[in-house]
Order: sequence, then C-alpha cells, then structure tokens
Amino acid sequence: MREIAVIGAGTMGNGIAHTFAQYGFAVSLVDVSSERLDKAIQTIGKNLDRQMAKGSITEEVKSKTLSSIKTYTEIPKGVAGAALVVEAATEDINLKLKIFKELDEAAPQGAILASNTSSISITRIAAVTKRPGQVIGMHFMNPVPVMKLVEIINGYATRPEVTQSIIDLAIQLDKTPCVVEDYPGFIANRILMPMINEAICSLHEGVAGVKEIDTVMKLGMAHPMGPLQLADFIGLDVCLSILKVLQEGFGQPKYAPNPLLVNMVTAGYLGVKSGEGFYHYTPGEKNPPVSPRFLP
Repeated sequence: MREIAVIGAGTMGNGIAHTFAQYGFAVSLVDVSSERLDKAIQTIGKNLDRQMAKGSITEEVKSKTLSSIKTYTEIPKGVAGAALVVEAATEDINLKLKIFKELDEAAPQGAILASNTSSISITRIAAVTKRPGQVIGMHFMNPVPVMKLVEIINGYATRPEVTQSIIDLAIQLDKTPCVVEDYPGFIANRILMPMINEAICSLHEGVAGVKEIDTVMKLGMAHPMGPLQLADFIGLDVCLSILKVLQEGFGQPKYAPNPLLVNMVTAGYLGVKSGEGFYHYTPGEKNPPVSPRFLP
C-alpha cells in the first residue's frame, strides 16, 4: 500500500497528505478547486518549514515530501492507482455519501475507502458502496503531522483484515491507532463534545468567563488547551455539526447544542478559521486575547 489518494484539500486533507508523503507514500490530493489545491501545497510547504526550523526534518525530507504529492481536480484521475482513499471533505453527510458513491465507481476494486469523519456513521457511508467490507473510519487529529492519535472506526461490515491493514498503516506513520466501534461520535467526540458544550453552557449562564473556564480545565485537569479555545481551534461550525449528530443519534437532551454556540455559528464567528470565536485571532499571535464580545 504505497499509493494514497486524499479527497479534500482543507486543513485536515492537506495535513493527511503531508503526513503520508513525509513517510514515503505517493499521494494524490484531490479537490474540485485548483485554488484550494494550490493553497494546500503552500500550507504544506510552510508546515514543513516549521518542522525544519525545529530540527525535526531536513531540507531533503521537505523536498521529497513535496515532490511526492500530485494534485487533481477530478476524482477518477486522482484515485486511479490508489490502494487507499482517505476522504477528508466537509463534515456533511450528504456530501460524504455523494463522494463515496463516486469513489466506489472510480477507485480500483481492491482499494480501501476510508473516511476522516469525526462523527458520521461509517456503516451509513459504507451502505452506499458495493464494497462495505472495505470501508472504514480513519479519524486523524488536527494538526495531523503533530498529533499521534488515529481513531480507527469499524463499520458494521468492515472486514477484520481491512481493520488490521489500517492499524499497520497508522503505525507506519508513527501514529498510535485506537480501534472503536461505529456509534455516534465514536469515542473522541462522544466524550469531548459534551464537555465543550457544557463549557459553553457555563459561559452562557454567567458561571464564569472564557479565560476562567479555560484556566480551570488547563490547571485543574491538566488539559493542554481549555475547552473554549479548543472549540475555536476545531471550528465552532464543526462542533455544532458533531453535537447535532450526537443529538440525532442518541435522542437525548444532554447532547443539544447550547443556543450561544448556534448563534455564533449562524453569525459566522467560527473560531480560528474566521478570526474570532471565544478568542480573537491575528496571524502570529501565540496568546490570543478573549473576544471583546465576552469581556466584562
């Protein structure tokens, strides 16, 4: 398994492509927009420069990594030789189902089709293909080149040998694989998103401020990042989408997104990606200030 296709050139897609290419795989990065592909390659180059500055890679590794990535704007061309396809499109069920139908038609018969989804059912995705035994979840964490965890999600029909091949592949990438079963939110987000939502509820009810909530969790619970800043980093729109999946999947009120989160997403305050969420972000700022909207 040396040829990998990655569908989607956003934050997760370019990170996944970067990681596979850095570890010697030939990568096809696919997106409908050539501009997004160009931006992704620029981002990968900048991230490789950061790794060089830290002494973790050499100039030769950077050059080989970039030369191992080819870009395509059409799925059939991008996946033609792939042994594994990793879908990293927007967390939208209808979009993912559409993509997997196309992947099933275009990818080689023996190829494994993986989704980087953070919450959507792998079983449901697999059901639109003619190869459900070869469909699996491969949920990387952001930033992909840095974070060690890969949450591997078995669909109802995923074959054991497919799971094992993805475990082995994650280890080749110097990641730590954790295998879980296909229930809403899997493990990572089933636990994380209610915590983030509860932090937003506490802010909304005036129990404490943004900085106070995050400081309690960092210093009291040894979290490297507070839940509100982490939500900004993930993207508040993504958090909202995952909470809706949990609410629909379990039908329990405890998963209902807080109205403050709904309003922020509706207004376009999405966190780091939009420049403002619970904190205000400027390029190069290592300690972003609390958004003026949440100051006394």
